[in-house]
Formats: sequence, structure tokens, C-alpha cells
Amino acid sequence: MTSTLSSSQLAAAQQEAGKYLAGGVVSLNRKVDPNIMFSSAKGSKMTDIYGKEYIDYHAAFAPHLLGHNDDRVNQAVINAIKNNLSLIGSGASYLEIQLAKLLCTLIPSLELIQITNTGSEATAHAIRLSRAYTGKEHIILIAGGYNGWHNDVSRAVMPAAELIGPRVKSGEYAFIPSSAGIPQGVKDRIHIINFNDLESAEKILSSYPVACVLTEPALQNIGVVLPNTGYLQGLISLCEQYDAVCIFDEVKTGFRSALGGYQQVAGVTPHLSVFGKAIANGYPLGVIGGKKEIMELFDAKDPAKRVLIAGTYNAHPLNTTAALATLEILQDPMVYASLEAVSGLLYDGLETIFREKGMPVVISRNGSASCTYFMEAAPRDLHDILQNNDFKFDMAYRRALIEEGIYLIPLACKQSSVSYAHTKEDIYQTLEMNRKVLKKL
Repeated sequence: MTSTLSSSQLAAAQQEAGKYLAGGVVSLNRKVDPNIMFSSAKGSKMTDIYGKEYIDYHAAFAPHLLGHNDDRVNQAVINAIKNNLSLIGSGASYLEIQLAKLLCTLIPSLELIQITNTGSEATAHAIRLSRAYTGKEHIILIAGGYNGWHNDVSRAVMPAAELIGPRVKSGEYAFIPSSAGIPQGVKDRIHIINFNDLESAEKILSSYPVACVLTEPALQNIGVVLPNTGYLQGLISLCEQYDAVCIFDEVKTGFRSALGGYQQVAGVTPHLSVFGKAIANGYPLGVIGGKKEIMELFDAKDPAKRVLIAGTYNAHPLNTTAALATLEILQDPMVYASLEAVSGLLYDGLETIFREKGMPVVISRNGSASCTYFMEAAPRDLHDILQNNDFKFDMAYRRALIEEGIYLIPLACKQSSVSYAHTKEDIYQTLEMNRKVLKKL
């Protein structure tokens, strides 16, 4: 393929990025090494400014469940533009009514929903709703979880082992902020516990006025950490016992795990749920929904109980159209059957390669999402990963694959995502490159 920028032009562009963008990149989570400038993406492939093609397993932190620029989703958006659909900002649109009805049909726990632009907005609303509903202010978060950028949830996702400290039998860990500028009063109301730890959850629920427990049902920001049998239902039951709201953050697990989210896989019913990412295959849209008696607070008759939800761009017609088109495609059972088959081919192949290599490796998977951990057994919480994963090899492995045209984001323990656009040929090439790099490392 023909190069579109010379190396000197790339260097100049990156210099300009640092000159005009604070931090040199939009969303600092994207600041990685190697710093590749991509120019386009289609299906399972991304192309950099030199014309080099990569098989993509990053998927922009996982929204591209159907692959980049799915033709059917894009065509639906193009048709919306041609039909002069516009952001009106007055009353409900037919599109948002359609989307709300569809989501409440597909996901039984959603009795009412609201639409946002991002998952972070949705989790902020979920926390505010919980506080209004319960009259309490404290919240429980999970170590190793990520629930957005706002103050209440901005703790470090992968803190150093010496910062988080040793595992506690029953109790909490320090709030290690991921950002400056968080008031101490906010930190004082946040309690961090480990995933799969019901004993600690009950201790905090019984000790503080807790409004909600906010958790990913499977942790997918430190790879893929799955819940123990009974853990999620146990958490919901504890919340009900102590009059707290159990919120599932399904921004990453939603639709990638199953059409009904991870809650469908686990067979449980949280009180509130938030969705994003894969719901619109890369177009910006988030959703919060759940029990009617909680969600109705968005329009409570008593102003003192009413919870504000507002946003000029909420349910923008182009994003809503993309979500409707994506969900229509995902209702075809063949989509999930294909995802399962292609993902399984990858996982089985990787396990064979690492077994042949004689390396201590575990591939933890949730549907089309996975993580290769360089440790003996699948992790059950953040401490397992910090204590046992070979982070140095993890990074070397990712960078070696990138050199061979297989793109996993060069951040240790980050999720790998297979899309509906990935083919068996993509998987065979990926496995071939894995054999190649493992001979060198």
C-alpha cells in the first residue's frame, strides 16, 4: 500500500499534537507507546498513515462489536442525514421512543430508561439516582473497576501493589485517585473493595449509609475477571438487605457478553444498569435504566425528590439511528454464533501455542472479550493480577505483536476484543504471528 505521510511529516504532526492538544492526545487513556497514528479502519482492520495494515483487537476500548464502519450501521446514519433528521431539542422524537421500547424489550431489568452520550454520564446519573432514592450518600466501588471519569468514580484502575496494599480479609482499600482535583469530602464517601468479596461488601454496607454498589458484572478494564458462582446475586441480595441500590456497569459487558448483557448470562436482575460502547457500534451513546420506582425520580412530582437529567445532545438522531441499526443486527442469532465460533478458534489456538511453549498462561474470556494473563490461574480480583501476572512480558508480547501487524493496545492486562467482522483468515494470521513473536521473546 502507498504511504500517505512521510516520517518527517508524521514527526511534525505529533509535534503539533503536543503544541495544541493538552497532553498531545484526546482522552489521555489513548496515550500509549508505540504512538502509532492511524488513518482509517474498516471491519477487522486498521491502517496507519504509512499504509501498514493491522488486525485490530483493541476496537477503540471495545465499542466496535460489528467491526469498524459496519456498512449497515453507516447506511442507516447516511439515510438519517438524507432525510434531514436533526437535533430538535423539544419533545420526544420517534427514534428515541423506538430505542427505549427496544431496550426495555431486550433487557428485562430495564423498566424505564434514559439516554445519554457516554457511559460516564450514565454512571454519574446512576449514582445521583441512588442517593436520591435511598437518602444516603456513601458508595461502594470495586478495585480494578472503571466506571468513568467523574469525581465519585475516579480511582486508579491498576494501582501499584505497594499503593493498594495487601489483601484484606474483610474491609476496604484506600481511594487512590486517578485524577487531581477530587475533593477530600468525595473520597471520604467512597469505599473500595475487591471483586468477588461478599464478606467485605457486607461489612461496608453494615457500617456506613451506603446508597449504592457500582460494579462491572465482569471486570473488563483489567482484562477479563469473571464473577464467582453466586457472587452477583449475593451482591444484589446484600444491597436489598441494607437498602442500597445495586448498579451494573455494563458499558463494556453489555451486548458483547450477550444481547441482554452479562446479567442475562448470569441470570440476575440488578436494580439499575448502564450501557454504552457496543450499543451503537462506535457512535457515542449511553443508556441508564432499571426499576421504575427509581427511574421515575427523573420526573418526580415533588421538586425536592426530582433528579436532574439534561443534555443538549442526548439521543442525537444520528447516534440513536446507529444504536437502532446495531441492535437490529445483533438480534440475528447468527451474529453471536459467528462471534462465538471465531473467538473460540482464537482462544483454542492461543492455548495450544502457549502450551507448546510451556509458558504459565491463562486466557480468561467472556464471549468475544478476552485477556491473556501470564500467570498460573485465572484471576478473581485485582490482587491476583498484581501479585501474579508477568507485566514485563505482557508489554513485550503486545509490542512484538504490534510490529507484526496484530494490534493489541500496548497496556498490560487490557481486554482483547473480537468483532463480527473478524474472519477465520484473520485468526489464522493472528495465530501465525503469535508463534513468530513467541520464538523471539
